[in-house]
Amino acid sequence: MAPALRERDHLSLAETGFLISSSLVGSLVSLIPWGLATDRIGERFVLFVGLAGGGAALLAAAFAHGFWPLAGLLALAGAAGASVQSASGRAVMHWFAPGQRGLALALRQAAIPISGFAVAVALPPLVHAGGVRRGFLTLGIACLAGAVVGALVLREGPRPDVPADMVLGPAPIRDRRIWQLSLGSALLIAPQLCVTGFTVLYLHERRGMSAGGAAAVLAVMQAFAVAGRISAGRWSDVRASRLVPLRAIALAAFVSVTLLTILLNAPLAVLVPVLIVAGVISMSWNSLSFAAAVELAGHGRSGSAIGLQQTVLNGPAATYPGLFGALVAATSWHVGFAVLAVFPLVGWRVLRALPG
Repeated sequence: MAPALRERDHLSLAETGFLISSSLVGSLVSLIPWGLATDRIGERFVLFVGLAGGGAALLAAAFAHGFWPLAGLLALAGAAGASVQSASGRAVMHWFAPGQRGLALALRQAAIPISGFAVAVALPPLVHAGGVRRGFLTLGIACLAGAVVGALVLREGPRPDVPADMVLGPAPIRDRRIWQLSLGSALLIAPQLCVTGFTVLYLHERRGMSAGGAAAVLAVMQAFAVAGRISAGRWSDVRASRLVPLRAIALAAFVSVTLLTILLNAPLAVLVPVLIVAGVISMSWNSLSFAAAVELAGHGRSGSAIGLQQTVLNGPAATYPGLFGALVAATSWHVGFAVLAVFPLVGWRVLRALPG
Protein backbone atom coordinates (compact mmCIF):
# COMPACT_ATOMS: atom_id res chain seq x y z
CA MET A 1 0.00 0.00 0.00
CA ALA A 2 3.03 2.30 0.16
CA PRO A 3 2.48 4.06 -3.22
CA ALA A 4 -1.20 4.67 -2.45
CA LEU A 5 -0.39 5.97 1.04
CA ARG A 6 2.26 8.31 -0.32
CA GLU A 7 -0.14 9.71 -2.87
CA ARG A 8 -3.14 10.04 -0.56
CA ASP A 9 -1.36 11.58 2.45
CA HIS A 10 1.52 13.31 0.61
CA LEU A 11 4.18 11.38 2.51
CA SER A 12 7.91 11.75 2.01
CA LEU A 13 10.08 8.70 1.37
CA ALA A 14 11.39 8.90 4.96
CA GLU A 15 7.85 9.14 6.40
CA THR A 16 6.83 6.12 4.32
CA GLY A 17 9.80 4.20 5.69
CA PHE A 18 8.84 5.07 9.26
CA LEU A 19 5.27 3.90 8.64
CA ILE A 20 6.66 0.59 7.37
CA SER A 21 8.46 0.16 10.69
CA SER A 22 5.81 1.63 13.01
CA SER A 23 4.58 -1.78 14.10
CA LEU A 24 8.12 -2.66 15.19
CA VAL A 25 8.28 0.52 17.26
CA GLY A 26 5.11 -0.52 19.06
CA SER A 27 6.44 -3.98 19.77
CA LEU A 28 9.43 -2.58 21.67
CA VAL A 29 7.32 -1.78 24.73
CA SER A 30 5.34 -5.01 24.71
CA LEU A 31 7.55 -7.95 23.71
CA ILE A 32 9.11 -8.57 27.14
CA PRO A 33 5.77 -8.21 29.00
CA TRP A 34 4.15 -10.58 26.47
CA GLY A 35 7.01 -13.06 27.00
CA LEU A 36 6.63 -12.97 30.79
CA ALA A 37 2.85 -13.34 30.43
CA THR A 38 3.30 -16.34 28.15
CA ASP A 39 5.56 -18.10 30.67
CA ARG A 40 3.03 -17.46 33.43
CA ILE A 41 -0.40 -17.94 31.88
CA GLY A 42 0.25 -19.84 28.66
CA GLU A 43 0.26 -19.32 24.92
CA ARG A 44 -3.41 -19.55 24.04
CA PHE A 45 -4.76 -16.58 25.99
CA VAL A 46 -1.78 -14.36 25.14
CA LEU A 47 -2.06 -15.06 21.42
CA PHE A 48 -5.81 -14.42 21.34
CA VAL A 49 -5.74 -11.14 23.25
CA GLY A 50 -2.79 -9.78 21.30
CA LEU A 51 -4.02 -10.62 17.83
CA ALA A 52 -7.51 -9.33 18.61
CA GLY A 53 -6.04 -6.04 19.83
CA GLY A 54 -3.84 -5.77 16.75
CA GLY A 55 -6.81 -6.38 14.48
CA ALA A 56 -8.83 -3.68 16.24
CA ALA A 57 -6.00 -1.15 15.78
CA LEU A 58 -5.77 -1.94 12.06
CA LEU A 59 -9.52 -1.47 11.67
CA ALA A 60 -9.14 1.95 13.31
CA ALA A 61 -6.25 2.76 10.93
CA ALA A 62 -8.68 2.32 8.04
CA PHE A 63 -10.37 5.57 9.13
CA ALA A 64 -7.20 7.55 9.95
CA HIS A 65 -5.45 10.06 7.69
CA GLY A 66 -2.03 11.65 7.90
CA PHE A 67 1.37 10.48 9.08
CA TRP A 68 1.02 10.78 12.86
CA PRO A 69 -2.42 9.13 13.32
CA LEU A 70 -1.37 6.25 11.07
CA ALA A 71 2.00 5.88 12.81
CA GLY A 72 0.30 5.76 16.22
CA LEU A 73 -2.29 3.17 15.22
CA LEU A 74 0.25 0.98 13.43
CA ALA A 75 2.50 1.16 16.51
CA LEU A 76 -0.47 0.09 18.64
CA ALA A 77 -1.17 -2.79 16.25
CA GLY A 78 2.47 -3.86 16.56
CA ALA A 79 2.42 -3.65 20.35
CA ALA A 80 -0.65 -5.88 20.53
CA GLY A 81 0.24 -8.27 17.74
CA ALA A 82 3.72 -8.86 19.18
CA SER A 83 2.10 -11.40 21.50
CA VAL A 84 2.30 -13.95 18.70
CA GLN A 85 6.11 -14.00 18.89
CA SER A 86 6.42 -15.46 22.38
CA ALA A 87 3.18 -17.44 22.25
CA SER A 88 3.84 -19.35 19.04
CA GLY A 89 7.57 -19.72 19.70
CA ARG A 90 6.97 -21.18 23.15
CA ALA A 91 4.35 -23.54 21.74
CA VAL A 92 6.92 -24.97 19.30
CA MET A 93 9.45 -25.27 22.13
CA HIS A 94 6.94 -27.39 24.07
CA TRP A 95 5.69 -29.61 21.27
CA PHE A 96 8.88 -30.50 19.37
CA ALA A 97 12.11 -32.23 20.35
CA PRO A 98 15.47 -30.54 19.62
CA GLY A 99 16.06 -32.67 16.50
CA GLN A 100 12.77 -31.42 15.00
CA ARG A 101 12.72 -27.92 16.39
CA GLY A 102 14.65 -26.17 13.62
CA LEU A 103 12.22 -27.35 10.94
CA ALA A 104 9.19 -26.71 13.18
CA LEU A 105 10.26 -23.15 13.92
CA ALA A 106 11.07 -22.65 10.24
CA LEU A 107 7.52 -23.67 9.35
CA ARG A 108 6.25 -21.26 11.98
CA GLN A 109 8.45 -18.46 10.61
CA ALA A 110 7.34 -19.33 7.07
CA ALA A 111 4.01 -17.78 8.02
CA ILE A 112 5.62 -14.37 7.51
CA PRO A 113 6.54 -14.72 3.81
CA ILE A 114 3.34 -16.73 3.20
CA SER A 115 1.29 -13.80 4.47
CA GLY A 116 3.60 -11.44 2.61
CA PHE A 117 2.89 -13.33 -0.60
CA ALA A 118 -0.86 -13.24 0.04
CA VAL A 119 -0.78 -9.52 0.81
CA ALA A 120 1.35 -8.70 -2.23
CA VAL A 121 -1.12 -10.54 -4.47
CA ALA A 122 -4.40 -9.50 -2.84
CA LEU A 123 -3.89 -5.92 -1.64
CA PRO A 124 -3.09 -4.06 -4.90
CA PRO A 125 -6.46 -4.81 -6.53
CA LEU A 126 -8.28 -4.19 -3.25
CA VAL A 127 -6.55 -0.83 -2.75
CA HIS A 128 -7.08 0.07 -6.40
CA ALA A 129 -10.79 -0.63 -6.08
CA GLY A 130 -11.48 0.68 -2.58
CA GLY A 131 -8.51 2.75 -1.53
CA VAL A 132 -6.23 2.50 1.48
CA ARG A 133 -9.24 2.10 3.77
CA ARG A 134 -10.17 -1.20 2.20
CA GLY A 135 -6.58 -2.40 2.55
CA PHE A 136 -6.46 -1.71 6.28
CA LEU A 137 -9.92 -3.23 6.81
CA THR A 138 -8.73 -6.42 5.11
CA LEU A 139 -5.63 -6.61 7.31
CA GLY A 140 -7.63 -5.98 10.47
CA ILE A 141 -10.21 -8.66 9.67
CA ALA A 142 -7.41 -11.13 8.91
CA CYS A 143 -5.85 -10.52 12.35
CA LEU A 144 -9.19 -10.97 14.09
CA ALA A 145 -9.70 -14.24 12.21
CA GLY A 146 -6.23 -15.38 13.29
CA ALA A 147 -7.06 -14.61 16.92
CA VAL A 148 -10.20 -16.76 16.75
CA VAL A 149 -8.39 -19.67 15.06
CA GLY A 150 -5.56 -19.49 17.59
CA ALA A 151 -7.99 -19.57 20.50
CA LEU A 152 -9.75 -22.61 19.02
CA VAL A 153 -6.75 -24.78 18.10
CA LEU A 154 -3.75 -23.83 20.28
CA ARG A 155 -3.08 -25.99 23.35
CA GLU A 156 -0.36 -26.03 25.98
CA GLY A 157 2.37 -28.47 24.96
CA PRO A 158 3.50 -31.46 27.02
CA ARG A 159 6.05 -30.84 29.77
CA PRO A 160 8.48 -33.78 29.91
CA ASP A 161 9.41 -35.11 33.32
CA VAL A 162 13.10 -35.45 32.45
CA PRO A 163 14.58 -31.96 32.51
CA ALA A 164 17.17 -32.73 29.81
CA ASP A 165 16.78 -29.53 27.84
CA MET A 166 14.86 -27.65 30.51
CA VAL A 167 17.75 -26.97 32.86
CA LEU A 168 17.56 -23.36 33.85
CA GLY A 169 20.68 -21.34 33.30
CA PRO A 170 20.88 -17.63 33.99
CA ALA A 171 17.75 -15.60 33.40
CA PRO A 172 17.65 -14.44 29.76
CA ILE A 173 18.26 -10.82 30.68
CA ARG A 174 21.53 -11.84 32.40
CA ASP A 175 22.65 -14.30 29.72
CA ARG A 176 25.47 -12.79 27.65
CA ARG A 177 24.94 -15.36 24.88
CA ILE A 178 21.35 -14.28 24.26
CA TRP A 179 22.38 -10.63 24.15
CA GLN A 180 25.11 -11.43 21.62
CA LEU A 181 22.76 -13.54 19.51
CA SER A 182 20.18 -10.76 19.60
CA LEU A 183 22.68 -8.09 18.57
CA GLY A 184 23.90 -10.15 15.62
CA SER A 185 20.32 -10.79 14.56
CA ALA A 186 19.48 -7.08 14.87
CA LEU A 187 22.21 -6.34 12.32
CA LEU A 188 21.15 -9.18 10.04
CA ILE A 189 17.53 -8.01 9.83
CA ALA A 190 18.46 -4.70 8.13
CA PRO A 191 18.48 -6.05 4.55
CA GLN A 192 15.34 -8.09 5.22
CA LEU A 193 13.33 -5.00 6.14
CA CYS A 194 14.80 -2.62 3.58
CA VAL A 195 15.00 -4.91 0.55
CA THR A 196 11.47 -6.23 1.03
CA GLY A 197 10.09 -2.92 2.33
CA PHE A 198 11.32 -0.84 -0.62
CA THR A 199 11.10 -3.31 -3.51
CA VAL A 200 7.72 -2.01 -4.69
CA LEU A 201 8.67 1.65 -4.29
CA TYR A 202 12.00 1.26 -6.11
CA LEU A 203 10.59 -0.71 -9.03
CA HIS A 204 7.53 1.55 -9.32
CA GLU A 205 9.05 5.01 -8.82
CA ARG A 206 12.61 4.52 -10.08
CA ARG A 207 12.27 1.84 -12.76
CA GLY A 208 8.77 2.66 -14.05
CA MET A 209 7.01 -0.62 -13.29
CA SER A 210 3.32 -0.51 -12.46
CA ALA A 211 2.41 -0.86 -8.78
CA GLY A 212 0.81 -4.22 -9.57
CA GLY A 213 3.86 -5.47 -11.46
CA ALA A 214 6.19 -4.37 -8.68
CA ALA A 215 3.95 -6.06 -6.11
CA ALA A 216 4.11 -9.25 -8.20
CA VAL A 217 7.91 -9.20 -7.89
CA LEU A 218 7.50 -8.88 -4.12
CA ALA A 219 5.02 -11.78 -4.16
CA VAL A 220 7.52 -14.02 -5.97
CA MET A 221 10.20 -13.01 -3.47
CA GLN A 222 7.93 -13.92 -0.55
CA ALA A 223 6.97 -17.24 -2.14
CA PHE A 224 10.60 -18.32 -2.53
CA ALA A 225 11.35 -17.07 0.99
CA VAL A 226 8.97 -19.72 2.34
CA ALA A 227 11.18 -22.42 0.84
CA GLY A 228 14.27 -20.57 2.05
CA ARG A 229 13.12 -20.52 5.67
CA ILE A 230 12.04 -24.15 5.67
CA SER A 231 15.30 -25.26 4.06
CA ALA A 232 17.36 -23.29 6.58
CA GLY A 233 15.46 -24.85 9.48
CA ARG A 234 15.91 -28.36 8.15
CA TRP A 235 19.60 -27.66 7.49
CA SER A 236 20.03 -26.65 11.13
CA ASP A 237 18.43 -29.92 12.33
CA VAL A 238 20.68 -32.03 10.10
CA ARG A 239 23.73 -29.99 11.07
CA ALA A 240 22.69 -30.09 14.77
CA SER A 241 23.55 -26.41 14.95
CA ARG A 242 21.55 -23.22 14.57
CA LEU A 243 24.57 -20.92 14.43
CA VAL A 244 26.55 -22.49 11.57
CA PRO A 245 23.72 -21.97 9.03
CA LEU A 246 22.91 -18.57 10.57
CA ARG A 247 26.45 -17.32 9.99
CA ALA A 248 26.49 -18.72 6.45
CA ILE A 249 23.26 -16.89 5.60
CA ALA A 250 24.70 -13.66 7.02
CA LEU A 251 27.62 -13.87 4.58
CA ALA A 252 25.30 -14.76 1.70
CA ALA A 253 23.14 -11.72 2.50
CA PHE A 254 26.22 -9.48 2.37
CA VAL A 255 27.20 -10.88 -1.05
CA SER A 256 23.70 -10.69 -2.52
CA VAL A 257 22.98 -7.12 -1.40
CA THR A 258 26.40 -6.04 -2.67
CA LEU A 259 25.61 -7.57 -6.06
CA LEU A 260 22.20 -5.88 -6.02
CA THR A 261 23.89 -2.53 -5.41
CA ILE A 262 26.15 -3.03 -8.42
CA LEU A 263 23.24 -4.01 -10.69
CA LEU A 264 20.63 -1.43 -9.65
CA ASN A 265 20.69 0.24 -13.07
CA ALA A 266 20.85 -3.02 -15.03
CA PRO A 267 17.97 -4.02 -17.34
CA LEU A 268 14.96 -5.32 -15.41
CA ALA A 269 15.52 -8.82 -16.80
CA VAL A 270 18.85 -8.84 -14.95
CA LEU A 271 17.91 -6.77 -11.90
CA VAL A 272 14.67 -8.48 -10.89
CA PRO A 273 16.17 -12.00 -10.37
CA VAL A 274 19.04 -10.51 -8.32
CA LEU A 275 16.55 -8.48 -6.29
CA ILE A 276 14.48 -11.60 -5.61
CA VAL A 277 17.53 -13.62 -4.56
CA ALA A 278 18.71 -10.86 -2.21
CA GLY A 279 15.25 -10.67 -0.65
CA VAL A 280 14.95 -14.45 -0.26
CA ILE A 281 18.35 -14.78 1.41
CA SER A 282 17.66 -11.84 3.71
CA MET A 283 14.43 -13.51 4.88
CA SER A 284 15.75 -17.06 5.35
CA TRP A 285 17.48 -16.84 8.73
CA ASN A 286 14.86 -15.80 11.31
CA SER A 287 13.88 -19.25 12.55
CA LEU A 288 17.52 -20.11 13.26
CA SER A 289 17.93 -17.13 15.56
CA PHE A 290 14.58 -17.91 17.17
CA ALA A 291 15.53 -21.55 17.78
CA ALA A 292 18.94 -20.61 19.17
CA ALA A 293 17.34 -18.21 21.66
CA VAL A 294 14.77 -20.66 23.03
CA GLU A 295 17.35 -23.44 23.32
CA LEU A 296 19.82 -21.23 25.13
CA ALA A 297 17.14 -20.19 27.63
CA GLY A 298 15.57 -23.60 28.21
CA HIS A 299 11.98 -24.77 28.45
CA GLY A 300 10.81 -22.76 31.44
CA ARG A 301 12.12 -19.41 30.22
CA SER A 302 11.55 -19.68 26.48
CA GLY A 303 8.82 -17.02 26.42
CA SER A 304 10.99 -14.51 28.28
CA ALA A 305 13.97 -15.27 26.03
CA ILE A 306 11.91 -14.70 22.89
CA GLY A 307 10.55 -11.45 24.30
CA LEU A 308 14.04 -10.18 25.12
CA GLN A 309 15.53 -11.28 21.81
CA GLN A 310 12.75 -9.74 19.76
CA THR A 311 12.96 -6.49 21.73
CA VAL A 312 16.70 -6.17 21.08
CA LEU A 313 16.12 -7.12 17.44
CA ASN A 314 13.18 -4.80 16.87
CA GLY A 315 14.80 -1.75 18.49
CA PRO A 316 17.22 -0.95 15.67
CA ALA A 317 14.97 -2.73 13.16
CA ALA A 318 12.27 -0.13 13.80
CA THR A 319 14.64 2.58 12.59
CA TYR A 320 16.06 0.84 9.52
CA PRO A 321 13.34 1.59 6.92
CA GLY A 322 13.00 5.22 7.95
CA LEU A 323 16.75 5.81 8.00
CA PHE A 324 17.16 3.94 4.72
CA GLY A 325 14.48 6.10 3.10
CA ALA A 326 16.10 9.26 4.45
CA LEU A 327 19.55 8.13 3.26
CA VAL A 328 18.27 7.34 -0.22
CA ALA A 329 16.47 10.70 -0.40
CA ALA A 330 19.64 12.54 0.65
CA THR A 331 22.05 10.57 -1.57
CA SER A 332 20.96 7.82 -3.97
CA TRP A 333 19.62 4.29 -4.12
CA HIS A 334 23.15 3.05 -4.78
CA VAL A 335 24.48 4.59 -1.58
CA GLY A 336 21.51 3.28 0.40
CA PHE A 337 21.99 -0.32 -0.71
CA ALA A 338 25.78 -0.13 -0.38
CA VAL A 339 25.45 0.91 3.27
CA LEU A 340 22.79 -1.75 3.77
CA ALA A 341 25.18 -4.49 2.61
CA VAL A 342 27.55 -3.75 5.49
CA PHE A 343 25.03 -4.73 8.18
CA PRO A 344 24.92 -8.51 7.60
CA LEU A 345 28.70 -8.57 7.36
CA VAL A 346 29.02 -6.96 10.79
CA GLY A 347 26.28 -9.30 12.05
CA TRP A 348 28.31 -12.29 10.85
CA ARG A 349 31.29 -11.01 12.83
CA VAL A 350 29.21 -10.70 16.01
CA LEU A 351 27.68 -14.17 15.59
CA ARG A 352 31.06 -15.68 14.84
CA ALA A 353 32.09 -15.07 18.46
CA LEU A 354 29.33 -17.37 19.74
CA PRO A 355 30.29 -21.01 20.30
CA GLY A 356 28.49 -23.62 18.20
